[in-house]
Amino acid sequence: MKKWSLFGIIFSIILVLAACGGAKETSESEKTSGSKSTAEKVTIKHKYGETVVKKNPKKVVVFDFGILDTLDELGVEVAGLPQATIPDYLKKYGDKKYTNLGSLKEPDFEAIHAMKPDVIFISTRQAELYDQFAEIAPTVYIEFDYNKYMDSFEKNMNLVGEIFGKEDQVAGELKEVKADIEALNKKAKAANQKGLILLANEGQISAYGPSSRFGLVHDVFGFGAADEKIEVSTHGQVVTFEYVMEKNPDVLFVIDRNVAVGGDAGAKKVVENELVEKTNAYKNNKIIYLDANTWYLSGGGLKSIKLMAEEIEAAL
Repeated sequence: MKKWSLFGIIFSIILVLAACGGAKETSESEKTSGSKSTAEKVTIKHKYGETVVKKNPKKVVVFDFGILDTLDELGVEVAGLPQATIPDYLKKYGDKKYTNLGSLKEPDFEAIHAMKPDVIFISTRQAELYDQFAEIAPTVYIEFDYNKYMDSFEKNMNLVGEIFGKEDQVAGELKEVKADIEALNKKAKAANQKGLILLANEGQISAYGPSSRFGLVHDVFGFGAADEKIEVSTHGQVVTFEYVMEKNPDVLFVIDRNVAVGGDAGAKKVVENELVEKTNAYKNNKIIYLDANTWYLSGGGLKSIKLMAEEIEAAL
């Protein structure tokens, strides 16, 4: 009997120790889980500070159409955006299932606040309002250096890929884009044509050259420049039609700003005048009216860069 009692005591001790070990294991598991959760965040440093975003955010607000078309290409759902002016190729985002958040320059902060988004993407047009966005939710400011177009483009695409766990998909897309651009670049240089980019706005024209907002025509796609010394400015260098005649481009690329902001097309009537008719571009039927929505509203996206490359290739 004493022997059986002793076995009982030993067995009880073993059970107690096992229970303690299990509790300790559970505790360690919880700690591991907690640290993993902390690691599932992305810290983004940008011009206005540092933003910490939870990976794979669910409720996404976008105020940059280049990022919107990138998310669309990657299959990421968007909850809200400014619907006042949406590029034609993204017109599905005008649907009522997406929350209308005003316009690119005049966000509806009340509507944004009511949404309680997990992340907000903004860019240059909303830069001055960064603090107001950041008070509502983690706000990612998308920076773009036009002097280093592809570096900025790849950086932003990789950032989006990291936030939404789409790194592999982004890598594949970038590989495809770079291959297409390399082919276009060689073709454009071989053509040896000089191009000039104009932004037409209510009767006025501005010129853009290398390293400018639309400079990827020269810097990335490889098209020659009719004028290498155009002043780099967000709004371009204001020029006259005498200037266009003097530079005599082989190809004239025109972006009609009025169309991009919801107005009627009117650039053709303004641009194709007696002075421009004397240029090689006019004589050879090489005045190319670029898609204003894509070029003016949504540059820097996975879809938009492909559409831009296709338009420039068509001009060749």
